Amino acid sequence: MTSIQKINSSERPQKPLYCKRHAVLSNRLVLEISIAHAVKASGLIFLSGQVPVDKEGKPVPGDVQAHTKQCLNNLADVLNAANSSWDKVVKVNIYLKNMDDFDRVNETYIQFVPEPRPARTCIQAGRLPNDFDVEIEAIAAA
Repeated sequence: MTSIQKINSSERPQKPLYCKRHAVLSNRLVLEISIAHAVKASGLIFLSGQVPVDKEGKPVPGDVQAHTKQCLNNLADVLNAANSSWDKVVKVNIYLKNMDDFDRVNETYIQFVPEPRPARTCIQAGRLPNDFDVEIEAIAAA
């Protein structure tokens, strides 16, 4: 058994775990107090859901396609901070405010995410933080 090792954060004390876990923080994104941008564990990187905000944490203007692109760019920043890339992403979860936006979100997604594309789930969520229309999270190989 090994212990947790947080990266770029002294917010939480070390606690025993069955695997080594590292928090990943991007200096290009605002850190929500309650989350890490990503956590590395057992050869995987679990990226927290990203919403359409700029590097100051302000909502970006535009439609669901512009918002999707911002979410994907935010995830790319986190992947970069974790020394990874979209080529190593194995799973993506997309949460939509309205499933009627699926085709427009998918159009932006396929232009942004390289082939072969990762496994993906897309659902309509009951309500997203700050009433955003899209949130995207991912899992990548370290």
